[in-house]
Amino acid sequence: MPNPASLRDSTQIVLPSAALSGLREDIQERFVVTICEADGYCRIIGSPVEIKHVGRFLAHHGVAVA
Repeated sequence: MPNPASLRDSTQIVLPSAALSGLREDIQERFVVTICEADGYCRIIGSPVEIKHVGRFLAHHGVAVA
């Protein structure tokens, strides 16, 4: 059985809300993901393939994704 933490890591990106400043609309237009915001953080949730593409997009725009 897969480790739930590893599945979570491959299906979401969690960042401070400020990190998505100016990029949120582009992400929602380009990728099939859900963005939830709470307590100053954004959670980008999607399939492992979409999350990988979003991670590359964010890195291209200077947002560090751990």
